[in-house]
Amino acid sequence: MKIDRFGGPVLSLFRMVTGFLFLCHGVASMFGVFGGNPATGRAVDFAVWPGWWAALVQVLCGGLVLAGLLTRPAAILASGSMAYAFFVVHLPQELLPLRNGGEPSAMFCWSFLLIAVLGAGPWALDSLLPRRRDDSAKPGPAQVPVRSGGN
Repeated sequence: MKIDRFGGPVLSLFRMVTGFLFLCHGVASMFGVFGGNPATGRAVDFAVWPGWWAALVQVLCGGLVLAGLLTRPAAILASGSMAYAFFVVHLPQELLPLRNGGEPSAMFCWSFLLIAVLGAGPWALDSLLPRRRDDSAKPGPAQVPVRSGGN
């Protein structure tokens, strides 16, 4: 049995689980459900920086990554927001993620970076979108080399 054949489906499942968990974090922070925001246990106030905006990124990017729609841009934004959370919120408290509460931020950051690099996998809405054609592959007029100098 070739294990390589499981790469695509496992990548898709990894993307879906990661997106779903990220979406749940955002919904918890925005609406105060599932135990609310991890810091306060309730919903974050509307439009307050950075908590409400982080929750908005979590809901939008988590949903897009879960569905596999605009996966790479959503994963890049999600990864960046988690890097910001780790370096600005958690790292000033303590160096190690085990001690500063930044493990989820670090794991989400690297997970979304992996998704951005590897793509959505075969089970994604992105696979239903028409692909842009590569302009360099189109046949065009032949290029005539230009010589400099006199003849």
